[in-house]
Amino acid sequence: MTTNIPIRYISPVFRPPSEADSLILPVTNGCSWNRCTYCEMYTAPQKKFAVRDESEILNSIRQIAGQYEEQVQRVFLGDGDAMALSTRRLLILLQAIREYLPKVRRISSYCLPRNVRNKSVAELAELRQAGLSLAYIGAESGDDEVLQRVNKGETFETTRDALDKLGQAGISRSVMLLNGLGGRQHARQHALNSARLANSTQPEFLATLVVSFPQGEGRFRKSYAEWEPLDQQGLFVEMEQLIDGLELKRTVFRSDHASNWLVLKGVLGADKDRLLHEVKMAIQRPADAKLRPHWQRGL
Repeated sequence: MTTNIPIRYISPVFRPPSEADSLILPVTNGCSWNRCTYCEMYTAPQKKFAVRDESEILNSIRQIAGQYEEQVQRVFLGDGDAMALSTRRLLILLQAIREYLPKVRRISSYCLPRNVRNKSVAELAELRQAGLSLAYIGAESGDDEVLQRVNKGETFETTRDALDKLGQAGISRSVMLLNGLGGRQHARQHALNSARLANSTQPEFLATLVVSFPQGEGRFRKSYAEWEPLDQQGLFVEMEQLIDGLELKRTVFRSDHASNWLVLKGVLGADKDRLLHEVKMAIQRPADAKLRPHWQRGL
């Protein structure tokens, strides 16, 4: 699947790390909110939000089937906002994937909590039945003050409501949190309220990334001028507070994105003690903690 792919991509193209082997099928362009001050993914002029024409998407599915039917086993619905589509339109696309790409075993997408608001649990269950099995939710934080300062457009309650509805519909949820988003001023409340959000929703997957600004902090600081970044140890202390506050039953936990200094992997709660030990080691004896070298970190 490296040549002559009949899909119109608009660069840059983004997808979760776990979708590296998936067919990226754009159904929208950009992000319908696109106001979060920490996010640089959809700020390029060519990434202005728009819904793809249904006929174009269906034609791409048919052409992919003609060339790669046996190879495609996972599909990720791009760009940043597939769930902005109506349930009716999503069902048409999901049914086309099922018809033309019968080898597909998983269909996933990014999901803004706001785009679940107008979908009932029954509608979401219908999407699940049609093949949508995994949603990636960038919660970023469970703390309302932090969320307001970064212009997330969500609150603890709106995010929890979306996660609950997805869970009730049988759609697996992969929740992302941003280590360091609250800076020094709000690190503890960011960690504890993020743990509270995870505890109240029990997502199937939970991941952390370190907040990063490859293009500079100017846009971010317009609404958060007093923000002070956490140093390496501060990031580890915040991570310790997060993990210590988590009371999860069967959540796959990953902190292995390229932005992280410390790679953590486990299942919570079974591996909570081990993960806490690894974080404490990084705080107390970083030279022995097998940290990622600076040159390997990035986005």
